[in-house]
Amino acid sequence: LVAFEGLADQVHVHLGLFGGWSLEPGGTAVRGQVRWRLETDERVADLRGPTACELLSPPDVDALLARLGPDPLVPGTDPEPAWLRIAASRTSIAALLMDQSVVAGVGNVYRAEVLFRHGVDPVTPGREVARETWDAMWDDLVVLMTDGVRTGRIDTVRPEHEPGAMGRDARRDDHGGEVYVYRRDGQPCLVCGTSVRTATVAARNLFWCPNCQRGR
Repeated sequence: LVAFEGLADQVHVHLGLFGGWSLEPGGTAVRGQVRWRLETDERVADLRGPTACELLSPPDVDALLARLGPDPLVPGTDPEPAWLRIAASRTSIAALLMDQSVVAGVGNVYRAEVLFRHGVDPVTPGREVARETWDAMWDDLVVLMTDGVRTGRIDTVRPEHEPGAMGRDARRDDHGGEVYVYRRDGQPCLVCGTSVRTATVAARNLFWCPNCQRGR
């Protein structure tokens, strides 16, 4: 959501799979299909390919927010509503983490990584996930996602598994950062050496280690 001084309405943008912003020098001509342009004298930001880009009235903003689950990036957020949904669900925890009405904003990278970091089998039904496991996962998401916003990259590996500590090459990927399983299908797990696997869950590619992730 983007709010503007003196304007009650807000702009709702959801990038989805293919949306993204590009930054160009001020005065750059519009190229291709641009859904929204933000412009100053020095820079322009063009939005292309989002799932949603719409102007919402205050009631519409309230209705949108009411549909969202707890957000790990909002300080002081109560994760209890998410736990109540998870604990009552037969749906896999991997799919639930991608459901914005259960938990807001996790996304595909953090989904795979937090499940790995807590040794959780992605196909485990929500109602079979232990409460203490969920509490630890939530706390981890708060730290990881907040750090991601601060640094502008996604890093999820613990110090003992970083390239320098393991004597391995740094990751080379468009998303940047060091991760355990995301986009590492077929490569050895950084912890146990088992080949990382991938499958489609909730319409997105999920990555996991079948050896390390046996818990619930």
